[in-house]
Amino acid sequence: MEIKTEELKYKTVGDEVSAYLARPDDNEKHPGIVLIHEIFGLDHHIKDVAVRLAAMGYVVLAPDLFTSSELSAKITKEGITKAMNFIMSIPPEKQRDEAYRAEQMSKLSEEDQKAVSSTYETLFMHRPVELLTGYLSSAVDFLNAHPSVNGKIGSVGFCFGGGMSISLGCTGKVDAVAIFYGENPEPIEKAKNVKHSVLGIYAGEDMRITSKMPELVKQLVEAKKSVHVKVYPGAYHAFFNDTRPQIYNEKAAKDAWILLIDFFRENLK
Repeated sequence: MEIKTEELKYKTVGDEVSAYLARPDDNEKHPGIVLIHEIFGLDHHIKDVAVRLAAMGYVVLAPDLFTSSELSAKITKEGITKAMNFIMSIPPEKQRDEAYRAEQMSKLSEEDQKAVSSTYETLFMHRPVELLTGYLSSAVDFLNAHPSVNGKIGSVGFCFGGGMSISLGCTGKVDAVAIFYGENPEPIEKAKNVKHSVLGIYAGEDMRITSKMPELVKQLVEAKKSVHVKVYPGAYHAFFNDTRPQIYNEKAAKDAWILLIDFFRENLK
């Protein structure tokens, strides 16, 4: 199947967001999928996933959520990289020790301190989930208006994007929601607003995220939603990302891909 890709911008909440679109290059109508990146922003890996999904017969829109005028003033790709490197340099037992974190921060250059602080404050301390969900809601609107989309829309996200995928699902605007090791919505009761079905993919060695998953399942079951969850023993957070060899788990990733495609085929007919 021939695939057409393009870089574009779509309008959202008094702003606009850059995005990557991948779709079958034919005259048919297909289901749409909002594909949501990890905390690092839209990168080659996510674009590759978009093309893979398009080859399975979907019109895929992958927003670069941090490119709005509001967020780009606070977050840059360089700042994200510096912030993540800083966070990962702190031992797990010290992650919540503000004094230790401040001491380590003081060792950075003034320029790096500014970049890390701005990114950390925006993405970790006071993440604008409602604003980001609005951006994703506009992505759904974009797909619904696209001539190649048949009216069925799903979402899938990874890590940060997994949490945003369920947040989008809580708006009731998508027919199927897939989560790859994403955080639960807050408050958890919002999950009862999911329209139809949820697929949850989790890593056995990612207890910070995976240990909270039963709370989400409970809400979905109580709301009589369809939910399928699989935990991969021995796999680590972000195990699906084949550009990160230190955590990529080929066996788990291939199995999760099959689950994802089957899930969308069943729920986006």
